[in-house]
Formats: sequence, C-alpha cells, structure tokens
Amino acid sequence: MIKKPDSNAARLKRHGRIRNKISGTAECPRLCVFRSAKHIYAQVIDDVTGRTLASASSMQKGFEGSGGNKEAARAIGKEVAKNAKAAGIETVVFDRGGYIYHGRVKELAEGAREGGLKF
Repeated sequence: MIKKPDSNAARLKRHGRIRNKISGTAECPRLCVFRSAKHIYAQVIDDVTGRTLASASSMQKGFEGSGGNKEAARAIGKEVAKNAKAAGIETVVFDRGGYIYHGRVKELAEGAREGGLKF
C-alpha cells in the first residue's frame, strides 16, 4: 500500500524548527503568516506577553476579491503593515510559518515592506 505523506505535518515540523530560532518581543514582534487554499492570514505577535498586536486576513469585512491569490496576499501584507503602524510598530521579524518563501507568502512579505514594515 502506498502511503501519501502528510504535508501539513511536515510543515508543522518546519514551523517548529523556525520557532525555536525566532521569537517576537515588544520592540520587534513576530509577523506570522498562515495560508489556506482559500484565504491568507497575518498577525503581528508579541511572544513575551502572548498578545496579538495587529492582524489582517482575507476573511475580514471589507476585503474585496479572492483570498487565494497573490494580489490578495500583497493587499493583506499592506493591510497588516498599516495596522502595525497604527499600533506603533516599525520593525518585525518574519515568520513564514513553515511555508516556502515563494508565491503568496513572498507577496505578503513584499506588501508588508511596501506598507512600511522593516524586516
């Protein structure tokens, strides 16, 4: 019997390895990305206190278009950068969530940089 590898379990292992190396503080919080087939989510997290400081997703009210493409990912990156700026955050550390830095994850990061976040 041929067994199909569990790609999400492999992603979670990669994410765990990444999280061992990076952590967000109040001065430099973590920009965390999660993507599903239909939507993309981004949060700016202070890991010391365990609080989400800013967030944006393709499921929020007022978001136009599909959340499963690169244009939407760039728009969410700009939106999370705007929300982070409103919370007084300038620099973040990027957490790609175990995903390859390619496609929607890369577009979200570039959108956040366009929005004014430094990482």
